Amino acid sequence: MSKDSGLNRRMAAELGLVFNTLVWGATFVVVKSALGSVSAILFLALRFSVATAALGLIFYRPAGDRSIGKGVAPGMLAGLFLFLGYFFQTQGLRFTTAPKSAFLTGLASVLAPIFASCVYATKPRMSELLGLLAAVSGLALMTLPGASRAINRGDLLTLCCAGAFAAHIVTLGHYSKTMRFEALSIAQVGTAAILAIALFPWAEKPRLDWRPEVLWAILITGLLATALAFTVQAWAQKFTTSTRTALIYTLEPVVALMTSYLLAGEGLTRSGAAGAALILGGVVLVELKLANTRRHPS
Repeated sequence: MSKDSGLNRRMAAELGLVFNTLVWGATFVVVKSALGSVSAILFLALRFSVATAALGLIFYRPAGDRSIGKGVAPGMLAGLFLFLGYFFQTQGLRFTTAPKSAFLTGLASVLAPIFASCVYATKPRMSELLGLLAAVSGLALMTLPGASRAINRGDLLTLCCAGAFAAHIVTLGHYSKTMRFEALSIAQVGTAAILAIALFPWAEKPRLDWRPEVLWAILITGLLATALAFTVQAWAQKFTTSTRTALIYTLEPVVALMTSYLLAGEGLTRSGAAGAALILGGVVLVELKLANTRRHPS
């Protein structure tokens, strides 16, 4: 493969990752709008079921192909964290704004290397510690408004979401080197669907009003933001690094802020915007690894 061909493939891959950020960033306001007409866990059950069916069609293999089966167990573990991330995110969106949810979710990129340091018993890089400090400072500005300094329920739920997504990143990073991406993709999405289907009848009072925004939200998040986005990411990371991938994904909260402002009129206060900038700066600082180029085993 020529150098020009390699560069073209990397450019195409990174454009695909930018597409993912556009889709994911826009879905914050889409999901928040839909949650007025559908209960949160039922929405997740529908979203992941649609995605699982789509991935099943895409990745269908004859019964004799046993290589897919090797990634089922790791995919199920990743699916558990994936479900928890989306569960806490969707629940949190009921009580906080879409821009705040997007920026707080971005903390996952800062937490992931910290979690990896714990798993692999390595010391965090100085850039990681500085990034975490910047992100936590930004978090305080965003979620401790006024004299009350109280964190609302939606902010806490979204923080749990960031932790779950960070664990998901570490899990996939550990297994993706040796497992087929098709197996990991369909196993994790399928596991999330099963968990949501099993949970919603007793964990909440199911509610579903088939309004157009609900149907569109299920289709957009199921087909585009889950099935297609995971497929694009699995393909794209063959041609670009994980660092560049994570750095591109820091655009997601910026997209969420823009779409929330344009579509729903939601914005951030001045202190909230400053906090958002600190969180985004912390994420970028971690991903650029400014202080140390040492690699983690993950």
